[in-house]
Amino acid sequence: MNLLVDRSSYTLSAALVPDATGNKAYLQAPARTPWRTVIVSDKATEILAANRMILNLNEPSKLPNTAWIKPQKFIGVWWEMHLNKSSWDYGRMTGGTLVPHGRHGANTANVKRHIDFAAQHGIPGVLVEGWNVGWEDWYGNWKENVFDFVTPYPDYDIKELQRYAKSKGVKIIMHHETSGSVTNYERQMDTAYRCMLKHGMNAVKTGYVGRIIPRGEHHDGQWMVNHYLRVAEKTGRYGIMVDMHEPVRPTGLHRTYPNWLASEAARGNEFNAWSAGNPPAHETILPFTRLMGGPMDYTPGIFETKMDTYDTSRHFVVHTTLAKQLALYVTIYSPLQMAADLPEHYAKYPDAFRFIKDVAVDWDDTRYLAAEPGEYVFTARKAKGSPNWFLGAITNESARSVTGKLDFLEKGRNYVATLYRDGDGAHWKDAPKDYLIERFLVNSYTELELHLAPGGGTAISIKPATPADMLRVPMYSAR
Repeated sequence: MNLLVDRSSYTLSAALVPDATGNKAYLQAPARTPWRTVIVSDKATEILAANRMILNLNEPSKLPNTAWIKPQKFIGVWWEMHLNKSSWDYGRMTGGTLVPHGRHGANTANVKRHIDFAAQHGIPGVLVEGWNVGWEDWYGNWKENVFDFVTPYPDYDIKELQRYAKSKGVKIIMHHETSGSVTNYERQMDTAYRCMLKHGMNAVKTGYVGRIIPRGEHHDGQWMVNHYLRVAEKTGRYGIMVDMHEPVRPTGLHRTYPNWLASEAARGNEFNAWSAGNPPAHETILPFTRLMGGPMDYTPGIFETKMDTYDTSRHFVVHTTLAKQLALYVTIYSPLQMAADLPEHYAKYPDAFRFIKDVAVDWDDTRYLAAEPGEYVFTARKAKGSPNWFLGAITNESARSVTGKLDFLEKGRNYVATLYRDGDGAHWKDAPKDYLIERFLVNSYTELELHLAPGGGTAISIKPATPADMLRVPMYSAR
């Protein structure tokens, strides 16, 4: 169901997404329709805190065992294709023969390089896109059997990479792009998931780019909604975690299928790589819209925000400061969280990358300290099973100051707060990589005052202070 806005009369009307023939839905009695919810408050922070209502209106977990589900961070052979450093496809078809062009990203050596980086920095997963045959003939050629999901390109040694990843304590995350050929995918799901388990993989990112084949269903119509449920149910039976891209927006079904760790379902960071991009206000709106229904794979952590490093014809930018990219790990919830930039880019900013390594992905508690839709969001989350807290504050195009009380900290205990903040001259457009890192002692009586640059943010880690910290770290005072 969509809500249509009539701006002249300030009214909303409901509209169900039809199928390819115009029918709204097919039901067999007895049937149940979904819950419809309205959340209203004078305070924006109370709206954000009410998102669990949507989650809890869903059925409890249908999985008999969930111990294998592990929230985690990952890196990937992915962003480099968006930057045009490499390609998804292995080559071009010439006279019926696939001829390599030498730019294929998902080759064995490159994936090993990513595995090494992940192992070095304690990141459990490596996503690999473009590993399987079909990418040479997929986009714009909407046909039924473009991909299979078990056959690698000649330069991708799936067995050797399984062995190498296991030796480094890392797991490869599978990628299944359907190119909209969903019936083709459904015929192959069992084969594909058995192949994953054979090669030591228990997480998959699915994709649905393009027109749904064969009838042209909408991505958010009833047929596709049921498909996403079939994927969640079947991956759950195989013991596989799933991250869906180009799906319907979530509605709390990750309670019923906890292996459905994340999905895209909105314009993520990749939209900035090949278009005018998301305005700085975009991430301050998402918590009030898309994120009310469930976690999002937004792919944060882009440090090099200009897209012309490997292709000078690409004049696109990510509308953000570096500090804001760190803050997104807190303001945008996902238990499957990507460090989306290239390893070589992170190597240039090891002090800022420290926050990505430290920040949790699974939480015991969440507090919304300040917020206004389309303007700013200030969120605090307590790491699961830990005394550590992580905070993120972001703003739109406007510079501003936001405040937040730390009264959620344990009384009578001192903590060290490490602030990753915008520098005094930071600006998403002119100086995105101007950032500072500061350390202060804080406690439950502290009230933080954060100064955010245009398109900027602040990320904060808060950990219990040691006796040495008490001697060396200054007490925080608002500037």
